[in-house]
Amino acid sequence: MRYQPGKATDMSGETKLSRSHRISGRSDLFPKLVSMQKLIDAQNFAVYRLNGSGLPSKQRLVCELENWGLANPVMNKAFVEAYGEAMIEHIEKSLLPLMWNGRDSDSTAETPDFAAFTQRLKPHLLPFAGVAFPVRLGSVGNGYIIFTAKFMDVASDMIVELHGRSCQIMMELLSLDERRTPAAEALSDREIACLQLAGDGRISEEIAEKLGLSVHTVNAYLGSATIKLDSVNRIQAIAKAIRFGYIS
Repeated sequence: MRYQPGKATDMSGETKLSRSHRISGRSDLFPKLVSMQKLIDAQNFAVYRLNGSGLPSKQRLVCELENWGLANPVMNKAFVEAYGEAMIEHIEKSLLPLMWNGRDSDSTAETPDFAAFTQRLKPHLLPFAGVAFPVRLGSVGNGYIIFTAKFMDVASDMIVELHGRSCQIMMELLSLDERRTPAAEALSDREIACLQLAGDGRISEEIAEKLGLSVHTVNAYLGSATIKLDSVNRIQAIAKAIRFGYIS
């Protein structure tokens, strides 16, 4: 194993990591994720966390970070609809990486020398192939880091290395959550109301009409809430507000 970021595994199978150097925000994680993406010639990455507790049926995947760009809402919805339920069930039972093939016959994700230590998701549901690394840190901080591409052929040592790095990324996200809790408490009622409606799928114009505000004011509230939640876009701010219990 080439990458060992202070990692140990306890008897429950949960990964425990020593904390790395202190990062100041989510923007510090993007270079690390891009570096991981380049190692396997992936086109995109995304970080999903499990929201909710208790039975898997009461949990859902929430996208925390991604570089899908303008396609984010479409890609995120398609991914969760295709594999969200299966991935939530999987992480309760196993920490083996997941792989899947895309719709086209030449859109595949393979690891020939490590196939016995991965599991396959149902193929042909998405326009891209990919690999997902599950991370389980305890009662919180559980989720996946995924990489997608038209085609993947990943060596066993790279699977092991990326899984280790994925664990460290999730640990750093959890550390940021702990430090950002006071900021979330500073959200105003208007910011929470705008985030709730945005989380319900309303666009700024609809939110403005609903709350009797101008579109400019709505965007200002959403922008200030995004900053307070230390998020890089509105989608991530909504996910954070859900996790803190400010919106549902």
